[in-house]
Amino acid sequence: MKNKRKRLQIISEILKSNVVGSQEELQTLLSKHACDVTQATLSRDLKQLKVAKTPLPNGTYKYILPPVNQPPMPEEGAANHFTNGAILSIDFSGQLAVVKTKPGYANAIAWDIDNEARYEVLGTIAGDDTILLVMREGVSRDTISDMFEMPKQSK
Repeated sequence: MKNKRKRLQIISEILKSNVVGSQEELQTLLSKHACDVTQATLSRDLKQLKVAKTPLPNGTYKYILPPVNQPPMPEEGAANHFTNGAILSIDFSGQLAVVKTKPGYANAIAWDIDNEARYEVLGTIAGDDTILLVMREGVSRDTISDMFEMPKQSK
């Protein structure tokens, strides 16, 4: 299917009406709508739609669309707007911070941190429930803790 707008609309409708846990499943459902796409195209479409994966009670995951009316992101403590209790702890070693999250949340939180382009953070690497956060030289642990509205860590 060449019409991207129509394809994005079909993807949105599929995700609203089905529990889809993988790109492969989504490709199968799209082909039933005469919409054959490559995995790379589908991945870009999901990113453009800001689709996230969320854990289900049975241990699997499903794709979800973002809420339609999102509030604007706050300036201070901005990283906390999406965590909603998902960050469990932060531990430090030198200019590194290891952020523990609830299962399935680390990638989304790291993505938000990276896309806020905060000066204090050089970058992140995320797994399923852990984020490695690299702080800029001279940034204090308290500053990072404040970003997440977490209790202060001892040096």
